[in-house]
Amino acid sequence: MNRVWYSPIFVIALVYFIIDGIFSYVTRPITAWIARQRLLERVRLWITSLPPYPSLALFAVPVLILEPAKPLSGYLIGTGHFFAGAVIFIAAEVLKLTVVERLFQLNKEKLLSIPAFAWGYRYWRAMMDMVESLAVWKAAKRVVVRAGNVWRAVFYRSRDARREPGPHDARIVRSRAG
Repeated sequence: MNRVWYSPIFVIALVYFIIDGIFSYVTRPITAWIARQRLLERVRLWITSLPPYPSLALFAVPVLILEPAKPLSGYLIGTGHFFAGAVIFIAAEVLKLTVVERLFQLNKEKLLSIPAFAWGYRYWRAMMDMVESLAVWKAAKRVVVRAGNVWRAVFYRSRDARREPGPHDARIVRSRAG
């Protein structure tokens, strides 16, 4: 009987990890941008000065606050409020992953010094490695990369079309004149 429960639980866990992985892939550039900003330098110094267990408590705060948004968004979608549910889900997930990723970057060594956290992280990492090795993940990642490249090309093309060429832009001047 136990074996029967493993299949649905595995599928649910797999879907959860795939969604988490997709959003994590999307939030990495945001996290990298936040890391380059010096506006919150004092906050960063305070966070990195925390010992391991207070770091863990701080790490858990965004998860505890934003994780309940998933069932709420599911309820909203299920009751016909698709747009509101989707917005809540996407906003909460992006915010959670961005903050959690940044906190993890700042306190990785301290967090991994806690045995239970280290065990959970190894388990999560193994699941993510398995998800990232799936053909569907690789295909989805290629689609996201292509979409990003198209979006960037459209953005730069429209930006360059609005910009007045300077003397160093001889190529642009010639292409517009000809």
